Amino acid sequence: MKRFIIFVLCTFFLVLDIEAQCAMCRAVLESEQGQTTAEGINNGIVYLMAIPYILVAGIGYFIYRKFYRKSS
Repeated sequence: MKRFIIFVLCTFFLVLDIEAQCAMCRAVLESEQGQTTAEGINNGIVYLMAIPYILVAGIGYFIYRKFYRKSS
């Protein structure tokens, strides 16, 4: 259980700089001078990608807690 907790904490605290965009968005945003809009788009993509994983993990935790903890 300690390994799992350490793994989860490391996963949350080790952040990688990810840049992902569609081809059209990339072409429009690269032509901009300040690059602040590009950073905002990148952050939005990362947040939108993270939400489903957080929801699935939460549902999995509650299922584990409800069904598998009682049988122990």
